[in-house]
Amino acid sequence: MMQFTETPPQPLHQIVTTPPFSPNLPIMNKNQTHRTRPWPGFPTSSKLTNFGDANCMEQLLVHCASAIETNDATLAQQILWVLNNIAPPDGDSNQRLACAFLRALIARAARSGSLKLLAAMNAAQANLAIHTHKFSVIELAGFIDLTPWHRFGFTAANAAILEAVEGYSVIHIVDLSLTHCMQIPTLVDAIASRQDGLTTPPLLKLTVAGTTEDVPPMLDLSYEELGSKLVNFARSRNIILEFRVIPSSYTDGFANLIEQLRVQNLVYPESGHEALVINCHMMLHYIPEETFQNFEPCSSSSTSITTSSTSLRSMFLKAVRGLDPTVVVVVDEDADLTSNDLVGRLRSAFNYLWIPYDTVDTFLPRGSKQRQWYEADVCWKIENVIAYEGFQRVERLEPKCRWVQRMRSAGFRSVSFGEEAVNEVKAMLDEHAAGWGLKREEEDLVLTWKGHNVVFATAWMPA
Repeated sequence: MMQFTETPPQPLHQIVTTPPFSPNLPIMNKNQTHRTRPWPGFPTSSKLTNFGDANCMEQLLVHCASAIETNDATLAQQILWVLNNIAPPDGDSNQRLACAFLRALIARAARSGSLKLLAAMNAAQANLAIHTHKFSVIELAGFIDLTPWHRFGFTAANAAILEAVEGYSVIHIVDLSLTHCMQIPTLVDAIASRQDGLTTPPLLKLTVAGTTEDVPPMLDLSYEELGSKLVNFARSRNIILEFRVIPSSYTDGFANLIEQLRVQNLVYPESGHEALVINCHMMLHYIPEETFQNFEPCSSSSTSITTSSTSLRSMFLKAVRGLDPTVVVVVDEDADLTSNDLVGRLRSAFNYLWIPYDTVDTFLPRGSKQRQWYEADVCWKIENVIAYEGFQRVERLEPKCRWVQRMRSAGFRSVSFGEEAVNEVKAMLDEHAAGWGLKREEEDLVLTWKGHNVVFATAWMPA
């Protein structure tokens, strides 16, 4: 299991006299003699292979980020040269992780245009370009099944939804999902399997937000085409499904989607036989949040959050509460990537995003296309977190405790996952590597890897 330091590294008072950074420099031979003065807190460069330790890589990246932020071209150049030699893109999980952050720092420096190294950095960036894949429906479904990263949320959410909508003749699902409705077929199967042949199966209404932003994973077909496939699949299970796309974007808190749902409720008031389900799967963290404010510390007794009255995330949740939903499910990655401080954000990202690199060896062989797609999507996330600012930085994860505070402030109460849900999640995890685990945190479920929180699942009803 990888270990990471929580203490800040010692400042670099002495500079290594190394050649300028170049993407074409040969990788250092471990027997190569390299005369430098030692860096405080690091091994001497005659033992360059010791830099392969994750702690040292993290410290190098932190110092590099600080140098870029202070426009210290000399120091940035020297650290980038070291990182380029110890973090090949085809190395072990630590090296590939560091390489992704190296790429992101180069992209940030190139975007700032303030360092003398710009030409060399641009050249390196060309060699390290990210190529994200556009999936077919079959490819994406198979891709998601490889790991519990999304399957955990699907399984927990479906169990909570099925329990909440029991007895309703109409089930309206508003699916805000990063995975393009890949959860819906398993939910349709579960609903169909519960029919005894004597009662009419419920009518399913599925509403999705047709966003125009390209966030991995990406599909190679339109939502209208996807909807047609889902309708046909549901028909094959003797379930009637109505599919609707509402053009709406996370950039404004899905304002158009909320307005359309509100108007629909006014014109066609829901009877007591229609359940409204808001399913949020790893999508809400793309809504802009108020990083300029200080949040309250997360604790089990904390029930409020200091948010701006114009916070889009809080406004969205309050608008959802105004729709009086039957159940709201929030599934997301359990990390904090909201800091306006680059170094703090880099540390948080590094100490969370090692997990996908560590897990990939358990389910995808080196050199496979699926592995390239998987790591390209992780690299995209790292680059967005490190290289971008403002509204272009869309990867703004918040930890579970903060979403719990937001939901309670919006007027929701948490709903505990039952034993059936827990058993289904455990059965799903048995299909994957032994490092995956499940734990309860109060009413919520958390997916873990080697004991580290990865993804959380929470269920809510109006208070």
